[in-house]
Amino acid sequence: MAKIVLLFLSGVVAIWTVHGIFMDRLASKKLCADDECVYTISLARAQEDYNAPDCRFINFKKGQQIYVYSKLVKENEAGEFWAGSVYSDGHEDEMGIVGYFPSTLVQEQHVYKEAIKEVPTTDIDFFCE
Repeated sequence: MAKIVLLFLSGVVAIWTVHGIFMDRLASKKLCADDECVYTISLARAQEDYNAPDCRFINFKKGQQIYVYSKLVKENEAGEFWAGSVYSDGHEDEMGIVGYFPSTLVQEQHVYKEAIKEVPTTDIDFFCE
């Protein structure tokens, strides 16, 4: 009986501590540098400011550098979005947060590895805390 109660309480605690929402997918496939999408594709520089419309996206300011980790495969009339994180001396609150941004707002400065692996996106790619 004690094991059942402990298991139940563990489940309740897990539910309370895990919070977030699965947002709509922006694409069904993405391009990565490797099968697991862990390698950095490139370093880009923001050409203008961008304010994220929701939690799937990142904010950045003109001139900030962004590490690019994946590139969503454009579908129909959808925009072309890349996933990355901001690297900058300022705005430390944005550093380390990975999110999407329109590829048209950045210019690639250095390509580390070509994005040639097409990988299906998953629900976790669009999860927001």
